[in-house]
Amino acid sequence: MNRHPLALLLLLVLATACANADIRVQPVGRITRHYVDSSRTDWDGRVGRPLVTRVWYPARAGSEESAWAAGVFRFGRSAPDAPFADDARRPLIVLSHGTGGSAAQLSWLAEALAIEGFIVAGVDHHGNAATEAAYRLGGFVLPGERARDLSVLVDLLLADSLLGARVDTSSIGAAGFSLGGFSVLALAGAHLPPDEWQRRCTLEPNVPWCVLPPEAPFTLRDIDSLRRSDAAFQAAVSRGREVTRDARIAAVFAMAPALLPVTDTLTLRTISVPVYVLLGDDDKQVPPEITTSVVTAQLRSAQLSRLPGVSHYAFLAECTWRGRIFARALCASDGVDRGEVHVRAAREALTFFRTHLRRAD
Repeated sequence: MNRHPLALLLLLVLATACANADIRVQPVGRITRHYVDSSRTDWDGRVGRPLVTRVWYPARAGSEESAWAAGVFRFGRSAPDAPFADDARRPLIVLSHGTGGSAAQLSWLAEALAIEGFIVAGVDHHGNAATEAAYRLGGFVLPGERARDLSVLVDLLLADSLLGARVDTSSIGAAGFSLGGFSVLALAGAHLPPDEWQRRCTLEPNVPWCVLPPEAPFTLRDIDSLRRSDAAFQAAVSRGREVTRDARIAAVFAMAPALLPVTDTLTLRTISVPVYVLLGDDDKQVPPEITTSVVTAQLRSAQLSRLPGVSHYAFLAECTWRGRIFARALCASDGVDRGEVHVRAAREALTFFRTHLRRAD
């Protein structure tokens, strides 16, 4: 009888120890900003393009983190609205998600960088984000708008009363996945004029870089209709003819970057900032062989790494058990542990950015 309270106490101690084993020495804070780019319209032609942004950062010791999940995905752990660890100026990384995704899909990378002292900000690209009520064709086929999102995001972060004073403006990098990988390369100078992309895809409609993903409820033929009738789309096409290089971006980490085979090779050759390209060897959407050939021929100073057995969606956030059952196309592991892929990719990103961005004081 007397042993039961002791046994109960022992169980409580063990449970507390197990829970505390997951407490990080450096907690990660997370805030949301509902920014707007007043220089552009949304896809309905209304003034003000939405730039919903998630920001991860080193939080004050003792900040209480909680699990974050949505739909079929798990987005790690962070402390919503926690105070910053200190007032130091820190390197900034802007994130660009893949087609039809969201900034939260790269929370695994954002957390890993924030733990090591970076501020990380990811925007949900309007018209191409799962967090919005509907997808819009322009969000899928005009990546120049995504690159502009990131440049405007840097402006808004630096003007933010809480965040601006904490960013080291001499240490700004960019990281992205899939179409986001191309978007961050566009900040370094890569360029794909919309007219040239459409022309190439008319000639080769079935190559991977001309096939919209399954979640896109459009075809490339719909572009012609929008070109004739939609003022917001027409304005974005016009902007898309301009290079989107941003001189503030000092280093670019691109995971499975889309569209490189049809990108203007002259613009690739002019990229002067450090670039790291990470590919999956079993990627059907971004074929590793042709992408490797483009990188080695045109981005000669870029670092390149390939992950054996890794498919395209392994770079997405980890899935819940429901996702593994009901969203197999996005959640199938193909025999590769997605968490291990994230650990390796984050380690390579951290090494790269530590090398090419000045460390916080």
